[in-house]
Amino acid sequence: MQVFQEVIAQSPQEWIDIVLSNFDDFLRDHADNERKASSMAMSFIAKYPNRVEIIPELIRIALEELEHFQQVYDIMEKRGVELTHSIGKDVYMEQLIKSCRNGRDERFMDRLLIASVVESRGRERFKKVAAALKDTELGEFYKNLWIEESRHANVFVEMANIYFDNDEVLARLDYWNNRESEIFVGLEVRACLH
Repeated sequence: MQVFQEVIAQSPQEWIDIVLSNFDDFLRDHADNERKASSMAMSFIAKYPNRVEIIPELIRIALEELEHFQQVYDIMEKRGVELTHSIGKDVYMEQLIKSCRNGRDERFMDRLLIASVVESRGRERFKKVAAALKDTELGEFYKNLWIEESRHANVFVEMANIYFDNDEVLARLDYWNNRESEIFVGLEVRACLH
């Protein structure tokens, strides 16, 4: 079932201008986010090992995100761009996670749906990057990524639907799309994914 939803607040032109002017910084941040996305998928397995129905898909996502990291790293290496020594604080993710409910099942649902809205934001931003790049090979790379982000956004909702009522999931997804938009518009515009 396709449930992908566009993000509510679109990235401003100012953001793409900053990314194109500071593309090496964007690549560093992108690489950091791919590492975090892979770790996040594996953390679901560590925290919820009894949710066996979703473990194979989580492993697949973790591997795909790690492959994306490798692809970004290859681009960085060709450009002579080094990785950061440490991954900085992610205000966007911190604010999303602070909005999670506390009950074990409620938090599980919220974390899956946060993953979905974050993938949706990645889709929106990678699509803009792909369209703006003059380098066609790099543009094709970002096009492939935004297609993957769309799939991942759907998969996390599908996972939630395994354990929770579809209407409840969609209502909560609507909440998260709105909450993500509120957080997003309050962020500083920088050459980063979030």
